[in-house]
Amino acid sequence: MGPQKKISFAEISQVCFRNLNERGIANYFRVVNPIDKAGAYAAQAAGRSIIASVEGSFTNVIGLPMERTTEVLAQFGLRPANASRLQHPAA
Repeated sequence: MGPQKKISFAEISQVCFRNLNERGIANYFRVVNPIDKAGAYAAQAAGRSIIASVEGSFTNVIGLPMERTTEVLAQFGLRPANASRLQHPAA
């Protein structure tokens, strides 16, 4: 067995939240259960109502930075299907 190739990386994304009143928070909680979310919020779908902007990788915010992951996988000769379709829902 030959030498193994390893690549590691970290991705930083910044999320700016909207100013919400009690009604806005209650409306969000009607559609999203914050208890089962890392960071107590979900950026996908209903996230538009609480997130003003994302600086960096949106897919990193929801769990896996696909832009960078796709680049790294390509170095191993792999290309994920549908990777180009991932984008911020507000885009």
